Amino acid sequence: MYLERVLCRNFRNFDELIIDLNPNLNIFLGANGQGKTNFLESIYLMATANSHRSSITSEMINWEADKALVQLLLRRREGKIKLAMRLDKGGRRVEINDNPLDKVKELLGYLNAVLFSPEDLKLVKEGPSHRRDFIDLEISQVSRYYNHLLNKYDHLLKQRNNLLKSIRDGKSNDREMLAVWDEQLAAVGTKIILKRIEVIDKLKILARLSQRKITEGRENLELKYDISLNNFSKKLGEAELRELFIDSLIAKRDQEIARGYTVIGPHRDDLILKVNEMDLRKYGSQGQQRTAALALKLAELEFMKSETGEYPVLLLDDVFSELDGLRRKALINIIADKIQTIITATDGENLSGLKNNSYNVYQVQKGRIKKRVN
Repeated sequence: MYLERVLCRNFRNFDELIIDLNPNLNIFLGANGQGKTNFLESIYLMATANSHRSSITSEMINWEADKALVQLLLRRREGKIKLAMRLDKGGRRVEINDNPLDKVKELLGYLNAVLFSPEDLKLVKEGPSHRRDFIDLEISQVSRYYNHLLNKYDHLLKQRNNLLKSIRDGKSNDREMLAVWDEQLAAVGTKIILKRIEVIDKLKILARLSQRKITEGRENLELKYDISLNNFSKKLGEAELRELFIDSLIAKRDQEIARGYTVIGPHRDDLILKVNEMDLRKYGSQGQQRTAALALKLAELEFMKSETGEYPVLLLDDVFSELDGLRRKALINIIADKIQTIITATDGENLSGLKNNSYNVYQVQKGRIKKRVN
């Protein structure tokens, strides 16, 4: 798949721009604060239905306007698709081929994209929520049903936590209702856990291969899904895992009431990353952590290709300045003429060796983007 055209109207610092993209490589150059990341954000927003920078819709609208539009023309194997999102103070509305969708999340799955930015170091070095978000978003882009499960689980979790707080505060003693929430939470949570296990089993192979390529065989990256349920075993089937989930909730009952929230479940799980058997988060150098983050993103590309039959669009936000020559070379070899890639950089100094047989270069300045003559 690849993007043919991007239209932004009153999005961030853009008044109106229409950019025709190269199916292979697109390089956006400009000083900081000119709009390069805003352009990538508009694409990522259409792939994931969320911005990677802000959850507040009004922040994405040009301060001189009261509404904005992002529209993409996407080419997939089955043909062209027009995606649109309209943003105003009341929220967001989305359209596919000019037909309105009921929910913004229904946009998921049309455009697949992988974003790699300097902030992705958080994926390795910060808390479990970053790694859960990584896995959940990756799966959601190729499975709308999984995204539905996540939304349902979040709703059930909020209801159960509200009841736990009420029992703790003496406002309720409805433990029979707590058992009902246990059953429902376990039913949905079990499906989420099983899907994560399936995907992580695929991802760990791809990530290990990527890490070995980047480091010329010196480092082995290991991924392990760290599940919060007591006595978990991968041999358990869905029914057995659901029963284990319920038993674990019951075992933690007093602790959960005292705290007023649910302490186990997929919302508390983690993805453990190790290089050569060393815990990356605790003991890895920044260089090793950056390499692992890159390996995970490259694995994500291959995973999406295996699930959909097409490579996603790759968005690289000012990352070449952060990579040494070895990592840069590995990334260039991956990109080579098979993945539509959109890169931002302050200058072209770190992009030597990147330009392939087909590429466009654009200059970004004060919210305006102009294609250069190659």
